[in-house]
Parts: sequence; C-alpha cells; structure tokens
Amino acid sequence: MARTAHVVALKDALAADLVALPVAVSGDGVHLDASVPGRVGAVEVPRVLDAGWCELRGLSATPGSSAVLRAASGPAVAFVSVGASREDPEGHRLAGAAITRLAGEGTASALLGVTGLVDPARVAGALVEGAVLASYRYKRPETEGSLEVVALSTPLPSVPVHDAVVAGVARGVVVADAANWVKRLVDTPAGDLTPKELARTFDLRLSVLDGVSVEVWTESRIREERLGGLLGVGLGSAQPARLVRATYTPAAASRGHVVLVGKGVTFDSGGLSLKPAEAMMAMKTDMTGSAVVMAALAAAAQLGLGLSVTAVAPLTENLPGDQALKPGDVLRTRDGTTVEVLNTDAEGRLILADALGLAAESEPDAIVDVATLTGAQRVALGDEIGALFASDDALADEMLGASAASGEALWRLPLASSYAAALDSDIADLKNIGRPGVAGSIVAALFLQRFTRGRAWAHLDIAGPARSDGARGYVTKGATAFATRTLIEFLARRASR
Repeated sequence: MARTAHVVALKDALAADLVALPVAVSGDGVHLDASVPGRVGAVEVPRVLDAGWCELRGLSATPGSSAVLRAASGPAVAFVSVGASREDPEGHRLAGAAITRLAGEGTASALLGVTGLVDPARVAGALVEGAVLASYRYKRPETEGSLEVVALSTPLPSVPVHDAVVAGVARGVVVADAANWVKRLVDTPAGDLTPKELARTFDLRLSVLDGVSVEVWTESRIREERLGGLLGVGLGSAQPARLVRATYTPAAASRGHVVLVGKGVTFDSGGLSLKPAEAMMAMKTDMTGSAVVMAALAAAAQLGLGLSVTAVAPLTENLPGDQALKPGDVLRTRDGTTVEVLNTDAEGRLILADALGLAAESEPDAIVDVATLTGAQRVALGDEIGALFASDDALADEMLGASAASGEALWRLPLASSYAAALDSDIADLKNIGRPGVAGSIVAALFLQRFTRGRAWAHLDIAGPARSDGARGYVTKGATAFATRTLIEFLARRASR
C-alpha cells in the first residue's frame, strides 16, 4: 500500500507515530497557533520557539529543515519548516517530503494551521503532494503508512475552510499519485515494458475512468494510418510498435480541447547510429513523455476538469536489428512530408512528427508535446530545468505559470526561424538533424513545429530533468516524472478560466 493522505480528527492525528507541525520560520523564530495542542503524548509543545532555540536545533527558514522532540514512549513531535511564508506551496511540498523521511515506515500526521491563509486548499494539497511524492520507491513495495492532515485554526475551522482543506488534500493525492505512476513505469526495465506492454498498461489505467476512451493501434493500423516515422524507427526491433490515443470528455460542457503528445521510445540504443555504452544505461527513460501525457489525462478525469483532453503516445523501440533504418534512408510521415534520416539516434522527432500530425488534424485549441528529446537540452539547462518552446507568447505564459505553481522549472528558449535552414535536405523535404553541436534543441523544436499545422503549440524538452542521480527535496532518485504536475496544473487552469 502506498503512502497516501487524508483528513482526520485531531484525536486520531495525535495517535500517529510522528506528529508534525509545519511552521513558518522568521528572524524571531516561530510562534505557534493557539489551537496547537500544548501536549502530544508525553511531549510538551512549546508555544514560542525563539531564534536561538531554532538555530540550536537546525530549524531554519530553509523549507524542510526540522527539529524533533521525543519522549521515552508515544509519538515524536517534529517542527518542520515551510520557509519564511505560510502561503508558499513549494515550501509546503518540501515540508511534506521532510515529514515522509522523518516518519520512515510509520504513520505521520500534520497539524496544519490555516488561520489567515489565503488559499488553504492549495497549501494543504502541496503538503500532501510533497509527502506522497517523497514516499516513492521502486525496488521494494512502496512505503506503508499514511499522512494525516488536520486543519487547525483559531477559532476551529469553519465548514468552508474544512471543506477546502479536504478538497486540497484529495487533489494533492491525485497529482502525486499520477507522478508516482509515471515514475514506476519509467523505472521498469525495458525488457519488461515493451511497446505492446506499455500500451496495455495505459489501456488498463485509463479505460476504467469516467469519461475516458482508449484506442490502441497495432502495426497494421499504424501502417493504414500512414505513420511512416513511427514504422521506420521500429524497423530494427522485433517488438511491434503501438500508438495509444486516449480521450477524456467531461460530463459537463467542455471549455475547449487540448491535445497532449508524448514520446514513447521504450528503449533507445540509437539504432545504427549506436550510442556509447554509458549513454545507453538509462535509455529506458526515453518513454517518459508518453507516460507523462497519459498520467495528466488520467488526473484530468479524476479531478473532473471541464476540459476535453486527448493524449497521443507513439510507442516503439529503437534498436540496430537486421531490418533497422539506415542513415541516408528517407521516411514519409502521415502528412506526406519526406524526411532524410541522417542520424538514427534522432528518432524521437520522427515518431512525434506523426503524432503531432494526428494531433493537429483534430484542430484543438492547443497542442503540448513532452519528450526526452535532445542531449543539447541537458547541456544548456542541466538536470533540474526543462526547456520550453512555444509558438505564441500566450501559450508560453500559460506553461510558465503552471511551471511556477508546480515547482517544476521551465525556461523558454527561442524558436529562431533562421535556424530552420539547417534542416534543408537535398533529396527530401527535411533532414532529421541540423549541424552537429549547434543549437540542437532549437533545431529539433523547429523540426517538430513543421507538423503542427499552425496550431497553438508548446514543446517541453525534458531530457535532463526526467531523471535524477540522487534524492533532493520531494524528488526521488531515478525517474522524476518531470512535467506531469505542470501539465495537470496547466489543464486545471485552462478548465477554470
């Protein structure tokens, strides 16, 4: 059973193994809300923590720092910093992660003070989001236990405040569970998660949700639909390609239609343009985009968002088998564009070309694609910041706003049209690469834009932040599910505008 979160009565919260008090830490220390109990089990809870007390015990304005009081028996009490501001969702995410780590295998409760908070739902949701995200483990069954959230205020919380906290907690669980599902898929060995198996997994997860329908295209259907990029990349593998198209239709009137497209290369050897051995070790990660968009659609359905959402995921392996695509071969994509393939390791853009073409045909209000696309993105922005490209400023601003709210950092890079000449081919409409070592992420984005038919479009290149070499805050080692929470926030904002 995975760690989860719910709202309980105060007496039940005080029975947890760890009782956490999320607190804002200022220059003069911490002042606890009067409604916080003066005693938890055998532990006396101080009403005021002065600056010296905090400094001595390591409790600071750094979110996630903590000070723990223990007795010989009964629950421990942890003061956990949310930073300097009680309103900061990111600070609460980091505090939630710290609570999970402090609790270990046991249960934890968080006595959340909501007096005077502008948005108690968002703060409560962020706290449990961080806690559930930090509980993820792949190697063994996920952590037993739960995080119990109790809203405290003076006087006792009103019904609207209580209901807001309950709703916020429920949303936080949905968002974190979506991300943890992505992480589990990405961390699964590629031999266990072939294109066929990944398509089956998507279908099982999504088809049971209200308002969601799922289509799984086999190779024969892919061929009928003229998806030459997807078929070409998969030629070197004995595992057949798949394409999954899922649609969420809200019960009430929809406030528009967004199509999400995710790259799904379940293992990328580079094909005949073979990667070095070290670069291949984590290439099971190359299907992250497909899992991200399916998880975002599932969350939209679970949250009942009033927005139509379609998710398209082309799935294949890229291997150097005896039928593999050769450098210099020419593929024809769904829209008839011919592409000269000069590097078979630039395969993601080939399968996305077909998927973006499908997305554009439905004439949505916006298209967003997510892909572990270029090593150049990691060179430019490292492992914690994703690259954002967008065809118009309004959509870029939406994505950046969602990014800021989710805590998943994006940086907008330019779609420099003058660089598109690097894709000119002597024998086809396009080449699949530009000049080696020159603006690789930008040129790849310009390639993708050719298939969007002028629709409002954003591209998230997450090659760097899709994976982490170590744990930090609520980010766990291995797959990070980067962009999942940003997409859910983006869809929620679209649905409510």
